[in-house]
Amino acid sequence: MKPLVRYPDRVNVTKRDSNRYHEYVLDVDPADVGRVIGRQGHVASALRTVVEGARNKRVNDKKIRLVINDHRH
Repeated sequence: MKPLVRYPDRVNVTKRDSNRYHEYVLDVDPADVGRVIGRQGHVASALRTVVEGARNKRVNDKKIRLVINDHRH
């Protein structure tokens, strides 16, 4: 993730668990949100595809999900 952004020191991944998911929340500097999402969402889609591969392998019967926080709004 860090090679994609201008402010790599501001990249943070937090894991949250619920009854159904192991959820990984990606926080980046607001100036980098567009880079992480990409044109027409292509980068975000690629990231989610990688997570989807892990998602098919359930951990403790929980799915894995990636959330990209959009702090621009």
